[in-house]
Amino acid sequence: MKNIGNRIIIFVILIGLLGCEKNFDELNTNIVDPTSDSIDPAFLLNNAIVGLAFDAGTNIYYDEAIVQQIVTPNSGFVSGANYNQDNRNNTGNQWNDYFQNVIKHTSDVINQLNSTESNRTNLLQMARILEAYAFMVLTDEYGDIPYFEAGKGLSEQIVLPKYDPQSEIYPDIINELTEARDALSASAPAENGEALYGGDLDQWRKLANSLLVRAGMRLSNVDATLAQATVQSGFNGGVMESNNDNFVVRHDNNFSNPYFGVFNGTEANNFYLVDTFVDYLSSNDDPRLASLAIRYVGAASGPEQTVDISSKDPSDQVGMPMGYDNSTIGTVVSDLGLASFYDFSQLDRFTYGAQAAPSFLCTYAQTQLLLAEAAVNGWVTGDAAEYYENGIRGHMEQVAAYGESVAIADADIDTYIAANPLNLANAAEEINTQYWVASFLNGPELFANFRRSGFPDLTPNPYPAQDITGDFINRLTYPTAEIAVNQANLQEAVSRMGPDNLDTKVWWDVD
Repeated sequence: MKNIGNRIIIFVILIGLLGCEKNFDELNTNIVDPTSDSIDPAFLLNNAIVGLAFDAGTNIYYDEAIVQQIVTPNSGFVSGANYNQDNRNNTGNQWNDYFQNVIKHTSDVINQLNSTESNRTNLLQMARILEAYAFMVLTDEYGDIPYFEAGKGLSEQIVLPKYDPQSEIYPDIINELTEARDALSASAPAENGEALYGGDLDQWRKLANSLLVRAGMRLSNVDATLAQATVQSGFNGGVMESNNDNFVVRHDNNFSNPYFGVFNGTEANNFYLVDTFVDYLSSNDDPRLASLAIRYVGAASGPEQTVDISSKDPSDQVGMPMGYDNSTIGTVVSDLGLASFYDFSQLDRFTYGAQAAPSFLCTYAQTQLLLAEAAVNGWVTGDAAEYYENGIRGHMEQVAAYGESVAIADADIDTYIAANPLNLANAAEEINTQYWVASFLNGPELFANFRRSGFPDLTPNPYPAQDITGDFINRLTYPTAEIAVNQANLQEAVSRMGPDNLDTKVWWDVD
């Protein structure tokens, strides 16, 4: 009886298995896998768009301080560029944010659409444009990076991608932007669900063309022929025409601006506007100073930085000098007759540092200023002075996106522009100094264009040398985690590019 019972049990199990066979494929399909066909790739693209907003760690502690716009006298992980210090262990860095999020998502979209018979060619081209932009930011910050093998961990099981020379990366970025721009098609399905331009192909083309202008100008000192051809390609294709075309990540309570926590959280009392930046705006009666700055007059501590003692009056603003730490800044405070270092001017955290403050990545204003320089070079048609005026006006109008309270009146914009026409004899400096102002809070672009153009003409940070031997930091160092997991490929890049330190220059940064 026991054997008969066992046979019956086995028979029942076999019948059950046979009965389930027709649903076997369904049972073994991961319906929550974000790379599977069950997920609309537009959602992945939107994740990439949100992820493009710059992290606070790299951009506030390094990029903004290197170009002398925002600084802290305090030590520790927030010190960064003010201390001329290598801080590769910083918990927030552009490398991790972009490789682990943005490029992962854009690569998934590209791989998914390339591996199927999908006719969603517009979504594919959008992903290529965003990925090209992300790679441009990364290679500008670090130099040689994983590029041709990056983002292929899932599709090709390349978990330790090799590093590629920046001299090979840039031409391919230009090619990607050009091909993607040209492949956008009104006959393909609309992608109205994407979060950047709502499927507007004209705006995507303007973005690609404006990024081509940026990429071309970046190469102006290392390969003038490619630089000119690239700028002309973008210009002839049609660039951004107004602030409505800006490449901007919009934030809300669910997707907060990454700077929000720094400017309004536990680090709120640490960061100040640099005197170089404040003095430039003040000496030129620039209405942007009243828009972006706030000073808590007489504050002797962080808790005393209250609204009732705040002032946005340009005449009250006092910028903090570079090169001091929390043990030496007291001398400056005393000399200036301030209550404490908390008495220096800060960014208006209620608007520019708000949770829903936008993140501007590539703008009409920046593009017009680059065209002004290109026009001076003879690379594009048009009046350099007009492009210059458009760039200044565009940025002054752009700041209204941070809130009505910081919007600049049209009359004030007109007055400033009338008083500050472009002097062609000093065009490069004037254009790129205005680019410095117009790129405020866009750390990677500030740092890159400063190295490329040499303007504004900044006095080197006087902090006693720690980790640099030259006047300025030239690149960021690879994160410790990358050294630990991909050391062989990283060391190959170092042997080609130069030491993994703050002094080594990237390929396009030539004297």
